[in-house]
Amino acid sequence: MSREEYQIPTGDLGSGPKFDTAPQPSRLSYICGDCGLKSSQHQTVPFLRCKECGCRILYKERTKRMVQFEAR
Repeated sequence: MSREEYQIPTGDLGSGPKFDTAPQPSRLSYICGDCGLKSSQHQTVPFLRCKECGCRILYKERTKRMVQFEAR
């Protein structure tokens, strides 16, 4: 099949279930650098502070998903 013959699939999947595809605001987990408190806040918050001690050094929590890279 040539590139010109390819048809882009449409969003209509027949009589299958319909899902709401509205984007949800992502929440990230942060760990305070001073007291170690875990908190989750919206990614769009401009100034992050620890709710317990007020420290502004927050680290992103490491992912639990396996991340593997192929080196040459």
